Amino acid sequence: MRYSFAGLYILMVVVLMTGIGVSRRSYKKIGKSVAMLLAMLIPPVIGNLIIVLSSTKGISMIGCYIYFIGMDTVILALLHFTFAYCVISWPSRKLKFAVYGLIAIDIIQFLLNPVFGHAFDTEPIPVDGFDYYRLIPYAGQTFHRVVVYGVFISVLVIFIVKIIRSPRVYVERYSIILVAMVITGLWQTYYIFSRTPVDRSMAGYGVFGILIFYFSLYYRPLTLLDRLLANMASGMPDAIFFYDAFGRCIWANQPAIELAGLTDDKFDKTSALLQAKFGTKEDFNDPEWTCTKVLGEGADAKYYFQSKRTVTDEKGKVTGSFLTIRDVTAQQRELQQERYNATHDTLTDLYTKEYLYECIRKRIDSQPKEDFLILYIDIVNFKIVNDIFGSSFGDETLRQIAVSMKKELTSKGIFGRLGGDTFGVLIPKKKFDPAAVERDLSRFNVNDGTVEHHILIHIGVYEVIEKDMEVPFMFDRALLAMLTIKDEYQTHIAFYDEKIRNEVLWAQNITTQLTDALRKRNVVPYLQPIVDQNGKIVGAEALARWIHPQDGFLPPSSFIPVFEKNGMIVEVDKYMWRCACEILAQWKEKGKDLFISVNISPKDFYFMDVTEEIKGLAKEYAIDPAKLRIEITETVMMTDVEKRMEMLEDLRKAGFIVEMDDFGSGYSSLNLLKDMPVDVLKIDMKFLTKTTDDAKAKTILQNIIKLSEDLGMFSLTEGVETQSQLNMLTKMGCKLFQGFYFARPMPLTEFDSYWEGNR
Repeated sequence: MRYSFAGLYILMVVVLMTGIGVSRRSYKKIGKSVAMLLAMLIPPVIGNLIIVLSSTKGISMIGCYIYFIGMDTVILALLHFTFAYCVISWPSRKLKFAVYGLIAIDIIQFLLNPVFGHAFDTEPIPVDGFDYYRLIPYAGQTFHRVVVYGVFISVLVIFIVKIIRSPRVYVERYSIILVAMVITGLWQTYYIFSRTPVDRSMAGYGVFGILIFYFSLYYRPLTLLDRLLANMASGMPDAIFFYDAFGRCIWANQPAIELAGLTDDKFDKTSALLQAKFGTKEDFNDPEWTCTKVLGEGADAKYYFQSKRTVTDEKGKVTGSFLTIRDVTAQQRELQQERYNATHDTLTDLYTKEYLYECIRKRIDSQPKEDFLILYIDIVNFKIVNDIFGSSFGDETLRQIAVSMKKELTSKGIFGRLGGDTFGVLIPKKKFDPAAVERDLSRFNVNDGTVEHHILIHIGVYEVIEKDMEVPFMFDRALLAMLTIKDEYQTHIAFYDEKIRNEVLWAQNITTQLTDALRKRNVVPYLQPIVDQNGKIVGAEALARWIHPQDGFLPPSSFIPVFEKNGMIVEVDKYMWRCACEILAQWKEKGKDLFISVNISPKDFYFMDVTEEIKGLAKEYAIDPAKLRIEITETVMMTDVEKRMEMLEDLRKAGFIVEMDDFGSGYSSLNLLKDMPVDVLKIDMKFLTKTTDDAKAKTILQNIIKLSEDLGMFSLTEGVETQSQLNMLTKMGCKLFQGFYFARPMPLTEFDSYWEGNR
């Protein structure tokens, strides 16, 4: 018998060790607690193995120590497992330390037993012809049993309370573990009080460990799963229909019953009812599919998402299927609204620019034989409308234009808002009547209930000849056409033509050549003399001219406006500033006491630090800053006024002289003049053209010259072409002059010769 139990104990140890390895690798959190419990079950089994096989008292005593101390570690591991499995924590730290302290005391008193002999002893009894040493318990052993059984009973109570407080569907998982512990505990108790020679209850430890391992990590409580699934299916808002392997409906939840219109529990009617409501018979007989069904039309339409799935067993055989039907009307309408908002302007309810481009591209591609026109529509001076009548009137203007477009164009073409006060249209050429549009635009008024105002609208038209062209480029061409409208109030429509096309090609051509032209110095400074009252040349204005290798001399009107528009004027200006500094450095070496005025474009301020750039050039060429005059126009000061004034004042402090060009050509000169850091006023030549004998023109000129003198500025009049103009301006007190009367702009070599001849 001894050897039979020894073999059983060895087998149990092997099984428990295998369980430990598997538990440690488990992905479940409970795995570590299970591994610990299995590991702690091994020492008591090994202790009993030693007791069973020994025939001497000394070895038997060692087995007893391993067994009893092992029981303490088992009870500790069981506590840890219980708290993890039942998902609870200690009610207080004091209680936790008290329990751990009792177990620690029990272990210590066993370790002191060889000294005091207070815990236990053994006595030999014959078993299978050999001495078997049976336990003789003393007071220490009684203390051990109180501690171990006390903790064990507490664990049982925890499981019982958990069973009572948990929902019925969870009772199974706790009951199985509780039953296993009770059986093992009773078996152990029977051994203790029966004083059977061999502890057969150790087999219960192995069985208990196996049960813990299986039910904690692998057991799937089917009753629990069935109830959970049933409750979930019943409580879901989706309609769910369950079918057997033969396609017969066997169960449906309440939303499904209401959707199908069942009046009783005869679920076999379900398929026919669903087929009549949603679709063909084949839909519901197919094994697996998903679709969205629409019932009704327009605002009353209802959307249902349907999904059919087949269920198979472990062998791949079909055991049934289920159909879910969800009402997704709210989500569909929300999605439709989001799509609409993403493709429509919130103010006008027209297509957004991006969506308009997309729709135009599709329409052109789908109708390759149709002739289309692109219309670029712009409200003239819309900012002034907003400033005068307010932004609410401006918004109403945009809305009424949108309403008019919907009324006139919905059946003809595609239209949308490009942004701000601009709109875009694609319309078949045969449906566009320019004369009718001109009449409508000539009397287009906006009335918001309190104010009525005529809105001036211009339209640029581009005929779509190159149909593979990008849509934004088409609108660019229509915009170019619109910008050619000169008579703002009589003409409202302009067509893109060959002239505009050639201008665009020319702009593209010279733009690509500019960098190379600057590098090769094909762009050269021409100097126009500036003279004083005595006719002495005191300086010059540097003007850019392009000596083109193929096209010859290019006047500034052929390229400066192009570069002003595309921003390349910045490169031209930087180049001209450097050229002016080079010339001034040469004049300095030759002893020429002359200045050069250079122009600054409004766009220069956006692409570089003008102040640092100019000061850096003056320092690089070691020239007197006063000899490099900075010429600005009134438009430079129209944006970011304070910052621009700070920059000009910085230049003046560095020694540069600042001139205001074309004074009087704008609307804000007098308003700005009181604060602007300016040294010289260049009077606009428009005051001299065909009006020099006019009394009003003379009065204006006289007062501007007097104003500049009173403000401590010099006056310089440009555009002087006759002796009489010079005499009049001199008499008015003008100090400096520039114009064709003295000389036209000329290359540097000619200027030097001209200066030599007029010293």
